[in-house]
Amino acid sequence: MIDVPTLVEQAREGRPRAVARLITLVENAAPQLREVMAALAPHTGRAYTVGLTGSPGVGKSTSTSALVSAYRRLGKRVGVLAVDPSSPFSGGALLGDRVRMQDHATDPEVFIRSMATRGHLGGLSWAAPQALRVLDAAGCDVILVETVGVGQSEVEVAAQADTTVVLLAPGMGDGIQAAKAGILEIGDLFVVNKADRDGADATARELNHMLGLGEAREAGDWRPPIVKTVAARGEGVDEVVEALEKHRAWLEEHGELAMRRRRRAAEEIEAIALAELRARIGDLRGDRHLAALAERVAAGDLDPYGAADELVAGLTQT
Repeated sequence: MIDVPTLVEQAREGRPRAVARLITLVENAAPQLREVMAALAPHTGRAYTVGLTGSPGVGKSTSTSALVSAYRRLGKRVGVLAVDPSSPFSGGALLGDRVRMQDHATDPEVFIRSMATRGHLGGLSWAAPQALRVLDAAGCDVILVETVGVGQSEVEVAAQADTTVVLLAPGMGDGIQAAKAGILEIGDLFVVNKADRDGADATARELNHMLGLGEAREAGDWRPPIVKTVAARGEGVDEVVEALEKHRAWLEEHGELAMRRRRRAAEEIEAIALAELRARIGDLRGDRHLAALAERVAAGDLDPYGAADELVAGLTQT
């Protein structure tokens, strides 16, 4: 038996083992998940969530580690949610982000959790929103969410973060490729990492040009800044933190922060509701009503939309 109230209280006190157990319950969709979320809800809403995304090899893990160090110098309690891709063959995941974050392993004010995507597309794990709630309730001031290396359309992090940081590096593709991947639209801050390499200035100029194409911002709108860093040496990281704080201030001043969080909550509610409906439909697969509807559609007596309407009506009545 799991004592959820005690576990939540220990997590709020910042005990790493309790936080880890709660996130495990989230990942496994445990029967106690609803009770956990209900207990955590009154204690959330404080943490500022920063999402880091970019192509594989741009230095996301190294940049995340450098940001943790910068925020710790400011006295902030930091949570890190690092998402790794699951193998399509073995189903396992390397969870290798911790290898690059060993400097913080013994810091009690830093909690690092690696999560596997478990086949979920979009750059994040399906359990990420609930895991963020756990870290928020555990007293983290800042939560850094590092996605898997994004390809085209894998930009889900923008829906989960207050501020989205897009990392690029010289030689990792031009601005056209970035535009194709859709990451230009989601970035609130762009970081050109490995700026000690040849081509860093050209990458920043090209990115600035791409951001200006078709720009239709009004006075007072946020224009994503571009910061150059060498995360492995900690160079430029303080400038990134400064830009993040400026964006947070802008979000609060214009009411955008509350709007983003309401949008995030709406998407989370919708996802949970859809999962519940899918589960109910799955339960109906052996049901005579669904089989009868399928037989009528196959015979041409009923169209699939009408059959779906009947099915949904039946679900809402149960």
